[in-house]
Amino acid sequence: TSQVSFTLELEFSCSVLLDQAEVTLEASSDSTEVTPEDNVVRLSAPIRYEPDLFLSSDANLHRYEVHPLGTFPHGPGPEFKTTVKVQNSGCYPVRNLTLHMTLPALGYRQATFLSVTEVLANNVS
Repeated sequence: TSQVSFTLELEFSCSVLLDQAEVTLEASSDSTEVTPEDNVVRLSAPIRYEPDLFLSSDANLHRYEVHPLGTFPHGPGPEFKTTVKVQNSGCYPVRNLTLHMTLPALGYRQATFLSVTEVLANNVS
């Protein structure tokens, strides 16, 4: 009995997206075999494509001062706008993508220093 191990490396095209890869392996010999039907195996594996996502952000304020309680005038401070962009740099489509953002909004003794006033979304739901 002989045993052979090998690794298959498959490359896929961006123009043809497959759900699964199928490989047929067959062993042959010059000898006469009693059970030649066990010389063939068919393997199947699901394909999952790796996304190539690029996340960037830009803000109109690059510095935001938070003053001690009671030393800052009442009312809202300067408006802070930030733009977050998610780009798919790969050739495979990405579906059901969710972006979670955590914004620091509470300071000393749970004092609120940031509140979201508006969310504008382009090309997304």
